[in-house]
Amino acid sequence: MRPVRWTSEEHGGLEHLELDASDQGVVAESVLIGGEGGFMYRIECDSHWRVTRVAIRRAGGATLDLLSNAQGNWTDASGRSRIDLEGCIDIDISATPFTNTLPIRRLKLKQDERRIIRVVYIALPEMTAEPVEQAYKRLEERTFRYEGITSHYTAELPVDDDGLVIDYPELFRRVQSG
Repeated sequence: MRPVRWTSEEHGGLEHLELDASDQGVVAESVLIGGEGGFMYRIECDSHWRVTRVAIRRAGGATLDLLSNAQGNWTDASGRSRIDLEGCIDIDISATPFTNTLPIRRLKLKQDERRIIRVVYIALPEMTAEPVEQAYKRLEERTFRYEGITSHYTAELPVDDDGLVIDYPELFRRVQSG
């Protein structure tokens, strides 16, 4: 397990993430605390960084649990199909920079390559899930441009050797984790 922490510059919060990546798959478990309340999430991926499950629980309240076959077909925890999310491989949880790692690792972009993808955007604290379009472009070996096509937002993201965001301008900043 690899511990990683970020502070939220926007909401004054803190995230503590434990990441376990192996040949069998990827599991990320995290706790978020801050101005929007407290949340815990668990993301499970196959060995190619394709999301197979995301479970989020708000402290003292609501839960969101979505499952995927890693090919873009989603269901909720009770097995009901989420046709609105069809074609989404990755997820983007609004309150964490970690979910940028998923497409960065999965896409394996070459220098100057840009790819538009459809992702499940999960808004916190609302706990809603909807499809949005995003793009990633590899600018340098460890720098990516993120584009929220739906939101018209762009940011350059420096990452470490594992593809984990170091600094997300004006939103998140990595802090020492131990």
